[in-house]
Parts: sequence; structure tokens; C-alpha cells
Amino acid sequence: MRVLLTGANGLLGQKLVPLFLKEHKHDLLATGRGPKRFGLDAQYAKLDVCDPVNVAAVFDEFKPEILINTAAMTNVDQCELNQEECHEVNVRSVEILSEACGLHNTFIVHLSTDFIFDGRHGPLTEDESASPVNYYGTTKLEAENVIKTSRLSWAIARTVLVYGVVHDMSRSNIILWVRDNLRQNKKIKLVNDQWRTPTLAEDLAMGCYLIAVKKAGGVFNISGKDFLTPYQMACYTAEFFGLDKNLIEEVDSTIFKQPAERPMKTGFVIEKARKKLGYEPHSFKEGIEIIASQVEVINQ
Repeated sequence: MRVLLTGANGLLGQKLVPLFLKEHKHDLLATGRGPKRFGLDAQYAKLDVCDPVNVAAVFDEFKPEILINTAAMTNVDQCELNQEECHEVNVRSVEILSEACGLHNTFIVHLSTDFIFDGRHGPLTEDESASPVNYYGTTKLEAENVIKTSRLSWAIARTVLVYGVVHDMSRSNIILWVRDNLRQNKKIKLVNDQWRTPTLAEDLAMGCYLIAVKKAGGVFNISGKDFLTPYQMACYTAEFFGLDKNLIEEVDSTIFKQPAERPMKTGFVIEKARKKLGYEPHSFKEGIEIIASQVEVINQ
């Protein structure tokens, strides 16, 4: 199976690459805007997903059966402050990729987010009505609609609060942020009024992999299984590393002034992915243990 992966230098991209390399029956082309930033021996090409000429050239040469599109502008506040760039990266690129997929009969797996919802209640099923409260969510919903109204064979994988590490330790996540601050005896503030189902990057990669190899069409919630607040996540992290939980202050979201509004309660029901894909994510506590062991290996 010929698989084209966009955003291969990102956290999810770097977790997807080894899944496809593990089985030699897959022919993977990993792509990103800049040079390859991971050490695996994967076929790699530079690709600007906002450049229709570049996209057409890569599709014409590689002729992918599957496209997994993880490329996006995901910094929520930067999206709010730079809306033109955000729309170009999150919507226009999907229009360009969709056109190429149509010409080559390529099945597209597109990554989306819980931020397409307003946060009034959760956890959410795939059938909930979307109503984003920030510009990032607005563009991701618009991109979903580009795909849904096309004539493509498609799947949309929605996810929530992805955490993980890559080999160069270039990605931050809540677990290491909490650990590092508490080790330095710094007091930290975490909200206890926003709810999510945090997702280990390896679990999200496996969900996307299962969708791709099964060519399972439709919308799938691919997230963790524990419904938690950031404050609870921090407490679990402190417990795992044997650190002082008294340094963690429980607050509500009104004390943080950010350019973009956040939905208060999202999180996902993942029964569809369990039944149709065989998807089974780790618990958040298991995720902490996995992150800790990965960091130990990296630091050796």
C-alpha cells in the first residue's frame, strides 16, 4: 500500500512513521515543509501543502493510495492572532490536497479536533453538532466540511489534547512540564473546570494507522479513555514521580487571559473506534509511565 504522510516532522507524524515502516508491505513517503527532523530511515520529501504545484508534483510521482494529512497550524492562540495564515494552512491546504486525492483516487485520512465543539457538554460522540468558540476550531470544522462535501473516499480522525515526546525532546507536554516545575519546587496553577480525554501520541498514531489500513470511512473519535481536568492530570503526574502535590494550585479558567477562548468540556466517546477499528488506548496513568520510560531512554 502506497501511503503519503504530511506533517511527518510533527509529534503525530513521528509516531506514524515507524508503524508503517514496521510492515514492509507498505510503501511510505513521509513529507514536511522543511528538512527531515527524525532519525528513522524513511523515504522523505519536502512538501508545502499550501502550494498546489508542489502537491501535484508529489502526487504525480508517488501516486499514493492513502493520504494521512496531519499537517496543520495548531497553536490555538497563534491561530486567533494570525487568521489569514491559519486559514491558508488549515483550510486552503485541505482544498489543494483534496483536489489531488480526487485526481489520483486517493483515500484521505484527515486529522481534526475536539475544538470544533463549543464545550457545553462532554464526552462527545461522532454525531454531535459542531459549534467552535475560536478561530482554530472554525478552520478545522471548515476543513472537515471540505472533505465531507467532496466526492472522495475519506475518513476524519478527531482527537483531544495530544501528549508525547520525540527523540530530540522538541515537543512540550503537560506531564514533563508538571514534573520539571515540581522538581524545582515551583508552584503551578492548573484549571479544574476544563474537561478533556487526553491522548497519548502513540495511541492517536495507532488509531490513524488502523483507519488507513482498513480504509475505514467516516468520522472516528480517536482519543484517550480517561475524562480528566488539567488539575487532575497534574496530580496524577506528581503521584507517579513522587513529587509534592501541594505545589499544585487548583484554579478556574477565568484567571488565564488568552487570545482564544477554549471550550470548557469536550472529551470523546470512543466506542465506535473500539468496535470498528479494534482501537484501545492506554489510560492516562499508563501514558505517564510510557512518557517517563521514553525520556529515560532519550537521556541515556
